[in-house]
Amino acid sequence: MVAPFTEGPKQVKLSFLCLSPGPEVPAPLKSAAQLKKEAKKREKLEKFQQKQKIQQQQPPLAEQKKTKPEKKGKRDPGIITYDLPTPPGEKKDVSGIMPDSYSPQYVEAAWYPWWEQQGFFKPEYGRSSVSAPNPRGIFMMCIPPPNVTGSLHLGHALTNAIQDSLTRWHRMRGETTLWNPGCDHAGIATQVVVEKKLWREQGLSRHQLGREAFLREVWKWKEEKGDRIYHQLRKLGSSLDWNRACFTMDPKLSAAVTEAFVRLHEEGVIYRSTRLVNWSCTLNSAISDIEVDKKELTGRTLLSVPGYEEKVEFGVLISFAYKVQGSDSDEELVVATTRIETMLGDVAVAVHPKDPRYQHLKGKSVTHPFLSRSLPIVFDDFVDMEFGTGAVKITPAHDQNDYEVGQRHGLEAISIMDSRGALVNVPPPFLGLPRFEARKAVLAALKEQGLFRGMEDNPMVVPLCNRSKDVVEPLLRPQWYVRCGEMAQAASAAVTRGDLCILPEAHQRTWHAWMDNIRDWCISRQLWWGHRIPAYFVTVSDPAVPPGEDPDGRYWVSGRSEAEAQEKAAREFGDVLDTWFSSGLFPFSILGWPNQSEDLSVFYPGTLLETGHDILFFWVARMVMLGLKLTGRLPFREVYLHAIVRDAHGRKMSKSLGNVIDPLDVIHGVSLQGLHEQLLDSNLDPREVEKAREGQKVDFPAGIPECGTDALRFGLCAYTSQGRDINLDVNRILGYRHFCNKLWNATKFALRGLGKGFVPSPSSEPAGHRSLVDRWILSRLTEAVRLSNQGFQAYDFPAVTTAQYSFWLYELCDVYLECLKPVLSGADEAAAGCARQTLYTCLDVGLRLLSPFMPFVTEELFQRLPRRTPQAPASLCITPYPEPLECSWKDPEAEATIELALSITRAVRSLRAEYNLTRIRPDCFLEVAEEATGAMASAVSGYVQALASAGVVAVLARGAPAPQGCAVALASDRCSVHLQLQGLVDPARELGKLQAKHGEAQRQAQRLRERRAASGYSVKVPIEVQEADKVKLQQTEAELRKVDEAITLFQTML
Repeated sequence: MVAPFTEGPKQVKLSFLCLSPGPEVPAPLKSAAQLKKEAKKREKLEKFQQKQKIQQQQPPLAEQKKTKPEKKGKRDPGIITYDLPTPPGEKKDVSGIMPDSYSPQYVEAAWYPWWEQQGFFKPEYGRSSVSAPNPRGIFMMCIPPPNVTGSLHLGHALTNAIQDSLTRWHRMRGETTLWNPGCDHAGIATQVVVEKKLWREQGLSRHQLGREAFLREVWKWKEEKGDRIYHQLRKLGSSLDWNRACFTMDPKLSAAVTEAFVRLHEEGVIYRSTRLVNWSCTLNSAISDIEVDKKELTGRTLLSVPGYEEKVEFGVLISFAYKVQGSDSDEELVVATTRIETMLGDVAVAVHPKDPRYQHLKGKSVTHPFLSRSLPIVFDDFVDMEFGTGAVKITPAHDQNDYEVGQRHGLEAISIMDSRGALVNVPPPFLGLPRFEARKAVLAALKEQGLFRGMEDNPMVVPLCNRSKDVVEPLLRPQWYVRCGEMAQAASAAVTRGDLCILPEAHQRTWHAWMDNIRDWCISRQLWWGHRIPAYFVTVSDPAVPPGEDPDGRYWVSGRSEAEAQEKAAREFGDVLDTWFSSGLFPFSILGWPNQSEDLSVFYPGTLLETGHDILFFWVARMVMLGLKLTGRLPFREVYLHAIVRDAHGRKMSKSLGNVIDPLDVIHGVSLQGLHEQLLDSNLDPREVEKAREGQKVDFPAGIPECGTDALRFGLCAYTSQGRDINLDVNRILGYRHFCNKLWNATKFALRGLGKGFVPSPSSEPAGHRSLVDRWILSRLTEAVRLSNQGFQAYDFPAVTTAQYSFWLYELCDVYLECLKPVLSGADEAAAGCARQTLYTCLDVGLRLLSPFMPFVTEELFQRLPRRTPQAPASLCITPYPEPLECSWKDPEAEATIELALSITRAVRSLRAEYNLTRIRPDCFLEVAEEATGAMASAVSGYVQALASAGVVAVLARGAPAPQGCAVALASDRCSVHLQLQGLVDPARELGKLQAKHGEAQRQAQRLRERRAASGYSVKVPIEVQEADKVKLQQTEAELRKVDEAITLFQTML
């Protein structure tokens, strides 16, 4: 993981003081950062003491003039914007002077319209047609179509950052590349949004408006709001071929939906059946499993339910008794339920076949207290003998497990609720009551008849419709189903054979588990917005026609003729298809299926499907099953599943928590007030707005700072560790904006160093004698190229971002540019010329490496570089990506030598920080273990001077002592650094600090010795604590020795 706020993976050398020359002693335990921190503290203390002395010498405040010094105006650079007149689609003018610092608004202006206008994102670019042979291959990926209902959040931004970086990488590699955009009609979500809007603005329900008028309102809303998502995708830099953009309700895709339904229906794969479904009484529709949120309760909880003024009680288990028929002893069976109202639909009581308590009840029944029917006692293995009384009420029409028990025992399924949740098929006083009003009525009636046996808290999961927030009710309804068994077997076998690769591989187990236990898929929804199901049920007045088996009369029409019946059916049949059905056809419907086309022949099957792991079953599996069934081929060869984005606290993104973030707010920045205003514009329940506001105050007290697109994309990809969810702290993204500023300043410095008349050589191969540091930086660049390509191939995005971040920040900026400054300003023109060519190569290759993640800033900087040849591509996004064969400058010898220079530099910086030598260039003497190291140290002495801000850097002759008064640090096991302190520090002051430090270390060592010598220590104290105490004592004693040696040194300097 890249960490933008640290200095990176640099080895920190420990420092100590000793008499020079003297015996080698171990290093202390403080890091350079700690030493630097202590030095700053000392400096602050000294300034404070000086201030106190000055104040003591000054006259009292009353005698002083009360004039305040005039404050200097704080420099405000303002927001840098690109203001040159550039018509949309025209190339940005970069001929002017670069602004002083990086500004996302300046950098991101004008590039995207130019890319789009030039057709860089089209697979046809640079070739006669998409079907023209390409030895580099084809890359095709379709976007997971976002819902048309609103705007993208950071989860979508992660998806698009990953997909676009992959798409750009493949395009730059020369492959025929298509990333196909699209948008999903989102049946339930869109209908809910428009219904709320209609009620809010006109006070009308959809039923009052009528179906056709309501659908016109939905289309109108789609035209007004639907483009927001495409606008966001463009702002994210997504290199999609917009000419191929699809909407799932477009005529082309709608025709594919109809064709798929008819084919599958004719084959018997689609059929109609009455079964239990997830039902939303508020929506008056069946919903899919993915639209059900599971709210976990620990016990009694009151929840708000749409349509009820008072909150409804959940999380309690109610026990009541059924009387056994024909029992002389008034025997009863006690059962328990969390949904007491469903007892009105009970048709049996079940016990376990091996439960000894109930063997005598075989063949007997119990009496229902409110209905004129007997309930048989059935014996079934599904009953848990240890739970409650071991007796379970059976309500087949309102519980999945009960339904299966009913099927096994031939029990009648009696529905007691209509589609709105009102009770039916029950006697007064329960008839017509809303389900949760009936809950209270049934409980009161049981108590009145003396059958109530108790109530207790019960941890449970309440299913909630994530669109309407209604409690989901299992109801028996006639619906359309897809028979999934054979298709699932084929999908599972494709993964087993290796034809379809799912990454990370851990998800393959989930894939097989789902496929092996799949149930048929309910595809009908009782909505108005969506693809109307292309099926008609007609009866005619003909005795030869047998009665139909569909129990729901609403789906039957009568007619005097077949034509009339078909007309009526087309007008009256109301169900639409589950949105996931059309989404399951997306990989081939967007290419024109079932009609043959050039796109279908070239781009199907696709190369990759990239999405979040949460929709592996709901979308990915259905695409695979339908693709195999309808086309005979897999829709793609690989599936890469990324993690889910959570907030900084690890919580799921939720509008009610106020932690759902619009990526545009991260790109442009937004105030806390702006975040609050977005809540008011949302469809959030007014009761949840205040809760969300409080969440925003905690997480974003100062709003969200402007980070820019490149920083957001890079940060999201840097977070994407395989197999783990992402706890995203927006402040981390800000760190990558600072990285963009580093790129900006480095390139600006480099362009000055190259000079106006610089002409890059036609090839990146060396034209002269490269210096040691030239060889080193090219070797490190070679490694960055290798790791980047390797990471892209393995979908290891943190490895790629870390390699590129480290090269630019820690190697190019921190080392190479610093070493280059004396070369470029020196008199050796040949060395300077070679260095300039190397620097150009680093910029050229480095920007190409970063381009897939940071398309805007890299394009801006790349366009300011001269080209190697006049035939160079017009844009960075179509310039070849660096590959190991092109960048083969690996040089282990140069890397080893410069690593010594860096180790010496870290040791010198550590000593400088410890003694607060910030403005002084102390001399440095290197003591080496053998001649080879001495030769290397001599070769890098100039680099150490530049990097460590040292004075003279000299290698001591073997056995020669260092000058008196040096502090010593180990650079490596073969080299020690002696830093001259004589005359640079106050020995008396240092002695005072060391003596205080010596006293504290002595006291700490004494406490540890006493603790370890205490009676029973070796027996009572855990072994790991004893080991820790031992290590602490060794560290403290080592520190004491070093302090003693340092005291001796400073005493000689007095």
